[in-house]
Amino acid sequence: MQKLSESEISDQLAKNPEWAEVNGEITRTFLFDDFVASIAFVNSVAGYAETAQHHPDILIRYNKVTLTVSTHDAGGITQKDFDLASEVESFAAKS
Repeated sequence: MQKLSESEISDQLAKNPEWAEVNGEITRTFLFDDFVASIAFVNSVAGYAETAQHHPDILIRYNKVTLTVSTHDAGGITQKDFDLASEVESFAAKS
């Protein structure tokens, strides 16, 4: 998987406005009604991540879940990261 250029990252971020680039990774914080909803979301993300073999860093703070992702093998942000971002957006919408 090839690392995206800065202009490609900007284009992808425009399509995913809740996500931001921070220190060579993309990140987003999701807000839920309570801890149980946060964990349900994390479980959905974990299932997808295992299937895709692409695992985000996950920080859980009661009703907030922050995901941070990059493709370490490529040394930065790739399309695979934005594919994960798009997929987890659908999980958040269901939570």
